Amino acid sequence: MVDDGDEEVALDEADDEFAAHFSRDREPKVLVTTCYKPSKTMFTFLSEMMEVLPCAEYYKRQGFALKKIVKFAAARDFSDLLVFNEDRKEVDGVLHVHLPDGPTAHFKISNVILGKDIKGHGRASSHRPELVLNNFNTRLGRRVGRMLGSLFHQDPQFRGRRVVTFHNQRDFIFFRHHRYIFEEKASKSTAAAAAGGNKVIARLQELGPRFTLKLVSLQKGTFDSRFGEFEWVHKKDMDTSRRRFHL
Repeated sequence: MVDDGDEEVALDEADDEFAAHFSRDREPKVLVTTCYKPSKTMFTFLSEMMEVLPCAEYYKRQGFALKKIVKFAAARDFSDLLVFNEDRKEVDGVLHVHLPDGPTAHFKISNVILGKDIKGHGRASSHRPELVLNNFNTRLGRRVGRMLGSLFHQDPQFRGRRVVTFHNQRDFIFFRHHRYIFEEKASKSTAAAAAGGNKVIARLQELGPRFTLKLVSLQKGTFDSRFGEFEWVHKKDMDTSRRRFHL
């Protein structure tokens, strides 16, 4: 666990790969692509993710190797690369490369529910969303949280009332996308009703998509499957304890 006032962590984060983003010296610009031969389900998922990320641009994979895509994105001043993968027409993973110097995170994706399948869902506007990063309490967790945070602008447009949440619980990262709505309702109070006053209530409307992330690995630098040095790799024996968590 890391305390909020930990000076060592603060010094490390002031000079890490995400420092330029959080000091607002660099705007996020995200390149989004997929595995080879994406399905219709993948394109539907991507269309919703493009609404989540107003700073994202989609590029068709066209058979290019990942290393070439990394070089292409870095040369065009993209800040991040997201490569979504699927298995049997189900979205099951994402590779997140922070540019130009890394790190590279591989996440497993599960429990995907598209916005169109969520009861009472809304449609996202083009406003920049607010970002909530919850419960990333370890050194690794803070690093992963900063990496996810680097995908979003630091100056949200509150008029859009959009909120993107990454909530970490037991090393599972739950992703949600909401709009908050203010509604006026007649007060049940006799005195307030006599005065003609209504009360304003707030509620959340889910926009979607909804899914869960599980960190598989965190690699130093950009993607390198052969010679890459890993900061952290998930192993099966890490799941034997119910009291030990890594994020």
